[in-house]
Parts: sequence; C-alpha cells; structure tokens
Amino acid sequence: MVVEKAGSSPSKPVGDRSPQQQEPLGHVKKTKQQVCDGFTIKAMMKNTVVRGPPLAGAFKERPTKPTAFRKFYERGDFPIALEHDTKGNKINWKVEIEKLDYHYYLPLFFDGLCEMTFPYDFFARQGIHDMLEHGGNKILPVIPELIIPIKNALSLRNRQVICITLKVLQHLVLSADMVGEALVPYYRQILPVLNIFKNMNGFLFLCEIITFRNPMFEEDLDIQDSTYAELQ
Repeated sequence: MVVEKAGSSPSKPVGDRSPQQQEPLGHVKKTKQQVCDGFTIKAMMKNTVVRGPPLAGAFKERPTKPTAFRKFYERGDFPIALEHDTKGNKINWKVEIEKLDYHYYLPLFFDGLCEMTFPYDFFARQGIHDMLEHGGNKILPVIPELIIPIKNALSLRNRQVICITLKVLQHLVLSADMVGEALVPYYRQILPVLNIFKNMNGFLFLCEIITFRNPMFEEDLDIQDSTYAELQ
C-alpha cells in the first residue's frame, strides 16, 4: 500500500493539460529588430533597421600640434619680452621692428596663430600686429610664406582662432599696397573653411565679441571681394 506524503499535490492525469492562452485577433507578435550597417546582406533581411551614416565632422575642432613658434620662443630666439603696463600687457621689442628680417620672423609669428595658451597666443598675435604696423614694403614679398600658417590656423576649426585669424587677415590686407591682390591666387586655400562657418548660428556674434567689430566677418569678405573686383 502506497502512502501519499503530506502536503504533496495530487497527481494530474496525463491527458489533462492546462489550456493555452489565445491571443486576441489582430494582435501582432513583436519581434526584436536588429540594427545593422547599410549596404550589407543583413540590411536586406526582415526585422532589421539600417544604422544611419556617421557625422561628417565638418564643425568638429581639430587637435593642435606643436608649433614652430613655441619651439623658437622657448629657445629664446625671439627678441621680445613681456611688458606690463597700466593699459595691459604689451611686447617689449629688444630691437627696432623695422630692422627685423621679415622673411624669417613674420612666418614664425603667423605660425603662432594656432596657439591658444598664454603667453604663446599673446606674443604671436600681438607680434603680428606690431610687425604689420611697421612692415611697410617688407610685407608684400613674404605673402607666399604666410599662406600655410593661415591655412593651418583656419583648419583647426576653432571658433576663437578663426575669428582672430580673420582680424589678422584684415590688418594684413590694409597694411601695405598690393597685399590684397597678392592673396587672390591663394583664395582656394583660405576660403573653404570660412565657407563652412559663414552661415553658422552664433558664429558671427562670437566674432563681434572677440574683435569688437560689427560685423567683422562680412567686412573681411567685403575687403577681399573689392580687391578681387579691382583686378577684373
């Protein structure tokens, strides 16, 4: 005689099965969708979602590289020193600016446009303006050597660096005769990056804040356009 254990549930008959729950009419069973790249075999299968293309990164800032200006400054090759004044900082030139070799020094200072840390950025930008003010006829022969540093500064895609470079371009065009005409053959290297940021929201406003001009970006293009029109 078999004695059932206490608490054990009664055995169910073999033929007695629990009824399955029926799904309502019109109900579609959800399946997990698979994400895949485009132009692949998986992209043509059912229940797959094609992943969109990645961002082009046109507005993404590029990392800065060590500049020749910083190397020469740390080595003490520049005849400059920092002078504190009641109006702010300025450069104390140890030699007369008019006696400098512009073919040697001006491209190095333009290379410093990529700098964004003090005191390298201050010395590079203020040194450029000082040399352009006293350069005169020495500036025009150096124009071909300035294109690559200008292009490198614009290629960083840093908003502040672009605005400061535009301000330097303005001063360069107005510093001596025929400088604007000398820049025309190099427009293909300078203008592509400017074309990307020209209609960007907030970019013109940033240029006005940094350079205290209204509006500096369009003014710079007008100066260069008028120079180009005079050549036609």
